[in-house]
Amino acid sequence: MEEFKSLNRRGFIKQSLMLGAIATLGPFPAQAATAPKTKRLTILHTNDVHSRIDPFPMDGSRNQGLGGVARRSTLINKIRGEEKNVLLVDSGDMFQGTPYFNMFDGKLELELMSKLGYEAGTFGNHEFDNGIERLAEQLHNANFPFLTANYDFSGTPLAGRTKEYVIIKKGGIRIGLTGVGIDITGLVDPNNHKGMAYLDPVPVVNRIAKMLKENKKCDLVICLSHLGYKYNDDKIDDLKLAAASQNLDIILGGHTHTFLNEPTRIHNLDGNEVWVNQVGFAGIRLGRLDVVFNKATGEKKIMAQHYPIDHKLDRPISHSQLAVL
Repeated sequence: MEEFKSLNRRGFIKQSLMLGAIATLGPFPAQAATAPKTKRLTILHTNDVHSRIDPFPMDGSRNQGLGGVARRSTLINKIRGEEKNVLLVDSGDMFQGTPYFNMFDGKLELELMSKLGYEAGTFGNHEFDNGIERLAEQLHNANFPFLTANYDFSGTPLAGRTKEYVIIKKGGIRIGLTGVGIDITGLVDPNNHKGMAYLDPVPVVNRIAKMLKENKKCDLVICLSHLGYKYNDDKIDDLKLAAASQNLDIILGGHTHTFLNEPTRIHNLDGNEVWVNQVGFAGIRLGRLDVVFNKATGEKKIMAQHYPIDHKLDRPISHSQLAVL
């Protein structure tokens, strides 16, 4: 899998450094956040962290000095100190990529994510690298739910251990979340996912999104996806899912390690925009979407930015050190 889909190797680091040097955080437009009858939700998201607990070593590689859980924690806490309603989620492939996974079997990754306050995640293909049984044994280390609506685990050790959806309430905002994963046939040893059935994500997501929006009266419906951003064939991806969806507002993706400079907007079957975002891999970036709801009119406005996770987060953060898209 290519590690960079949207940025060339040198361009990504150059752009991240430029953003960190010249941009400021500051609140999103104050009039949007404080206008009468409006409420605001801040969504923070990661994908494909791949057991990258420490920053990349300073070894001359293109990712040297980037990433690190401690830095991400510093940034998340900073944002939580500034915003009332913050949601933190992950779109899969938390496991595999450094010796931490080989040594601790995913335990450390899930414990750290729990300490960071993640509120939902979905499975990537690498969560199955040690098999369903060992994955099931690790789930007690996560204090957040795994959303896997298109994986049927009936008759396996994961039966009843995941959810099709959750509803999270923040400041009077009802957020419905579901999650879908890629067909892992050919990606994972067959013995490691024996008994699991893969379901077409499109009808699954549409069924759940309709229920969340119409029956559960959710203000926002989000899909955590590990399908991949875009393929040049008929294989289902985030863009195809968005176009074939109804009642879905946001797709936060993974798997293809795509560094999007801004979310992609796709019109769904109803003609409404679905925002699709992905932030690369290895915890090099933290994604952020701010959604402002007008409770009087039912309208909502979405604003996006991303943050590079680099050495600037090793010391107390000033606004000038945070990159805004």
